[in-house]
Amino acid sequence: MKVDVLLGLQWGDEGKGKVVDYLASKYKVVARFQGGPNAGHTLEFDGIKHVLHQIPSGIFREDIKNLVGNGVVLDPVIFKKEIEELADLGLDATRNLYISRKTQLILPTHRLLDAFQEKQKGSNKIGSTLKGIGPTYQDKIGRQGLRVGDIELDGFNERYEALRDKHLSIIDDLEIKAQLTELELLFYKAIEYLKTLKIIDSEYLINEELESGADVLAEGAQGSLLDVDFGSYPFVTSSSTMVSGACSGLGVAPSKIGEVMGVFKAYCTRVGSGPFPTELFDETGEKLREQGHEFGATTGRPRRCGWLDLPALKYAIMINGVTQLFMMKADVLAGFDKINVCMGYTLPDGTETDKLPYDLVNQSVKPIYKELPGWNDAMPASAQYDDISQSLQDYVKFIEDEVGVPIKIVSLGPDRSETIIRS
Repeated sequence: MKVDVLLGLQWGDEGKGKVVDYLASKYKVVARFQGGPNAGHTLEFDGIKHVLHQIPSGIFREDIKNLVGNGVVLDPVIFKKEIEELADLGLDATRNLYISRKTQLILPTHRLLDAFQEKQKGSNKIGSTLKGIGPTYQDKIGRQGLRVGDIELDGFNERYEALRDKHLSIIDDLEIKAQLTELELLFYKAIEYLKTLKIIDSEYLINEELESGADVLAEGAQGSLLDVDFGSYPFVTSSSTMVSGACSGLGVAPSKIGEVMGVFKAYCTRVGSGPFPTELFDETGEKLREQGHEFGATTGRPRRCGWLDLPALKYAIMINGVTQLFMMKADVLAGFDKINVCMGYTLPDGTETDKLPYDLVNQSVKPIYKELPGWNDAMPASAQYDDISQSLQDYVKFIEDEVGVPIKIVSLGPDRSETIIRS
């Protein structure tokens, strides 16, 4: 069998959580392969909204194994809180939740380093979620990080204290350092809790599942335009959000990859700093924000909103080898008489391009728009594609024709039921 990969194709917040939850019944394993508590995957069903940060989005299905892969960075405090919040809803997440021994641990001082480094940047800050993600990946690459499997070994506390002290020597801010005592108290409690969970050699589990004929879904966090190599550098996350990250983040060979499913919004949003060519600063942008309830699931920050950027979408499709698309939040565009789609950019020297420029940070590009008719309908009662407005159908076909990949799902609301499958 193969590993199907689900990716965000924009700057994150595309609606991946809903899609994973919707598709999960087809799979025996759902695995997170990168990112950490900076992710916020929102699922809504039975009138209840759920936001998952580190737990895979298949957790609400009792017959699915949910794996936190080696490419993830794990905050044990937030992880423990997530499990406890699910328990309050009557869900025992521990019964089918597995954690790779090779998953990197986010330490209290990683969070302090994150805050210190962001503060040092001043007006040049990247808009970090301050969850310690960047410093943890730095330690991983620097070959000095601590992993989940280390908590099972003798001498963990001594190794933790040595790395902690190294971090503290860097932080020249007494106000930030003062937070450590409380953070450490919570950390040590969470480490003891983590020891009671299923800690495994996950690369064996996932490959054995594939050999047995099980279908596996790899769940990405953030989005392709935040990839550390191919995103809007340096305003990116610290991990590989691409399909290649599923291989290195789970321990599966490239030949094991099956379908590559790309999730995108019918428009664009971004949280934090960084270039955003189609961003709208007027009442249209505010209307998108209000109708789409565009506030970060992790940070609560208002999302920046703008029209769909086709060159950026094509770029993400190309470098991921996307085989099918899922368009989310088409309902948010209902009520707009006209909808713009970015077809290319005018560069500072006056030339035009339909490719994503290398430098979007230091040079300003002007989007070239194509105007399309809007639509007014909400979710049709029949939940059949042919019953939605012709303008929305034309919008879907226009995008398909431009990017050359079929759109298999059109989402018209946050609930499971507000999903249209196209044959």
